[in-house]
Amino acid sequence: MSRTAIGDHALLSDRHSAALVTREGSVDWLSFPRFDSPSVLGRLLDDAAGHWSIRPAGEVETSRRYLDATMALETTHRAASGTFVVLDALLTGPGNSGHELGKGAPHLLARRVTCTAGDVEVEVEYAPRPEYGLIHPLLSPVDGGITARGGNEWLVLTTPVPLEVTASTARARFRLRDGESRTFGLHRSTIEETPARVWEQGELDTALDGTVSSWQSWSHLHQRYQGPWRDLVHLSGRVLQALSFQPTGAVVAAATTSLPEDLGGERNWDYRYTWVRDASLTMEALWVAACPDEAVEFFAFMATAAAGSIVHRHIPLQIMFGVGGERDLSERTLPHLSGWRDSRPVRVGNGAWNQQQVDVYGELMSAAYRLADQLEMLDEDTRRFLTALAETAAMRWREKDQGIWEVRGEPQHFLHSKVMCWVALDRAVKMADRIDAESKVPDWRRTRDEIHETVTRDGWSDTANAFTQYIGTDALDASTLMMPIVGFLPPDHPQVLATIDAIEERLTDDRGLVYRYRTEDGVDGLAGEEGTFLLCTFWLAQALALSGQVERAREIFERAASYVTDLGLLAEEVDAETGELLGNFPQAFSHIGLVNAAWAIDQAGRAGEATVDGRAPRRRNAEGDRRPGTSGP
Repeated sequence: MSRTAIGDHALLSDRHSAALVTREGSVDWLSFPRFDSPSVLGRLLDDAAGHWSIRPAGEVETSRRYLDATMALETTHRAASGTFVVLDALLTGPGNSGHELGKGAPHLLARRVTCTAGDVEVEVEYAPRPEYGLIHPLLSPVDGGITARGGNEWLVLTTPVPLEVTASTARARFRLRDGESRTFGLHRSTIEETPARVWEQGELDTALDGTVSSWQSWSHLHQRYQGPWRDLVHLSGRVLQALSFQPTGAVVAAATTSLPEDLGGERNWDYRYTWVRDASLTMEALWVAACPDEAVEFFAFMATAAAGSIVHRHIPLQIMFGVGGERDLSERTLPHLSGWRDSRPVRVGNGAWNQQQVDVYGELMSAAYRLADQLEMLDEDTRRFLTALAETAAMRWREKDQGIWEVRGEPQHFLHSKVMCWVALDRAVKMADRIDAESKVPDWRRTRDEIHETVTRDGWSDTANAFTQYIGTDALDASTLMMPIVGFLPPDHPQVLATIDAIEERLTDDRGLVYRYRTEDGVDGLAGEEGTFLLCTFWLAQALALSGQVERAREIFERAASYVTDLGLLAEEVDAETGELLGNFPQAFSHIGLVNAAWAIDQAGRAGEATVDGRAPRRRNAEGDRRPGTSGP
C-alpha cells in the first residue's frame, strides 16, 4: 500500500491525462491517454501497480516548485557530494494559447535530470504495470530505450543510460557531474496507433522546453487577477486548466480515483469524470483566475453530451459524463488493489452517473450568465439547450433528488437543489433575449417566485435557527451557504446571518473547518465518517465577505488556505483529527472555492462594489480594460 501522504504528490497534466509525482521523485500515478484511462503507473493505490522513480542514491534534502506560471515540476535534491535537479512535465504539444494548450499532446512524460553542483549518484527504477497493475509487460531493450508490451499498451521509455531488466522491472544507477544532464521520456500509444518510439535527446529537450513556454504563454496571456492571494488564485487557475480535457472541453473533478474521504473506510470514489456541476463552477472560477477561452467549447460539449434527451423530451439531465461525452459510467471495484493505506474498495466508474440531481440546471445556467461575454454568438443548439435547462428545472424542482453531495441514501427535498432551480430560472429570465426565449419569461418568473416562497417558508427551522439540509429536518448543511452567494436572499438578511452563524458554530471541527453535514444523521446511506470539506470552508468565507464581515472572512479563508501543500495544491477534505489532506487530488471543488472566496473578499474590501445578483459592478483588470464581474457563482 502507498504510505506517501496525499499532499506529498505533485500534479502533472497535458490536458489529456494526469500524473502524480512524489517528493522523492517517483511517478506513482499515470493514466494514458485520458484522465479516466486505466493507470499505467498506479503505486498510489497498491505497491504492485507500477511506478517510475528517478531519485538520489543516498540521503538528501529535497525542495520543489512549479516553474513560474507553469505546471512543470522542478525538484531539487541536495546531497553532501552535490546537487541535482529533476524537471518533470507531461508534454503539451505545440499549442500555447487558450483551448489550444495541449492540442496535439504526444502522450509523453519527460523527465530531465541535471547536476548543478558537485557530482551525484542517481537511481532509476521503471516498473510499468498497465490495466491498473494487472499486466506485467514484457520489457525489451532497444537502441536508446526499452519497450514494454502487454495488453493493448505500447510503451517506449527513452533512456540515455543503459537499464538492467529483471522480469518486468528495469533499473540503473549512474553518476552526473556539474553541468551534465540526461533526459528520459515515457511515450505511449496503442497497437492500432503509430507506435511510440525512442526520442532523440535534443528532440526531447526541445519538446520539454516548449511545454514550459506553452504554460507560461497561456498564464501570461490569460491570468489577470490582481487581488489578494494572487499567487494562490493563479495557481488554482492553472490547476483547473490542467484538469480540463482539451479535445472536448470537459473538466474532471479530480485527477485520481479512490483516495479516501475516511481512512480505511468505504468512501472511496472515482472522480476522473466531468460532473456538470463541477465543470460549470470551474468555468465560473476561471472567469476570475483566467480568461476562460474554453467556455464556448464547454457549452458545446454539454449541448452535445445531452443531445436530444433534455432538449426534446425534458428527460433529466445526466449529472456527469466521461471526458469524451460517454454516458454509461457504471461503477465496479478492483479487488486486486489494496487502496491508499488499505482503504478499500478501489473503484472505477461512478454509480452517481444515473442519479437525479436537480441542482445542475442552476449551475449550468449560472455559468452561462457569468460567461455571457464569452458566449456572445450562441449557436442554435446551445440556445435550445439552455432553454431546455430552464424548462426542465421548472418541471422538476418539486421532485426529491440525491442532491449536491450525491447521497446514496433516500432522496430528499434538498434545499440546495431547489435554490439552484431558482437560479436556473432567474438566470434564464435575465438571458431570455440571448436564447430567443422571451415568450417563456412570464411562466419562468411565476415558477421562480413559487420556488422562493417554498424554500423560505418550508426550509427554515426555528429549532435549528437556520435554513436546513432538506425540508422537514433540523439538520444543517453547508450548501445552504450558497443562498446568499447566488443571490437567493440578501447576504445581510437575518435568516442568512443566523444560518451562517449556526454553520460556523455547529458544523465545524476544532480547527474551525466546515463539514458538509453530520454523517451521523445517516442521510448519505454510508458507513463511517469523513473529513471537513475545504470547499464548504471557502463558502463560509465567501458568505461572510458578502455580508460585510470582511475580517472574519479573511480569517476563515486563511484557515482553509493554510492546508495548501508546498506546491499550492488542495485535496477535497482535511482529517479532523490529524489535519492530513484526504480525498481525491487535486480537487477542482477546493480550488474553485479558493478562487471565488478570494474574489469575494477582494470585492467586499472595495466599499460598495460587491453585489449578489450574479452581475456585480464592472472591474478593471491588470491591462486596464474592463470585464464583467459577479460576487459569486
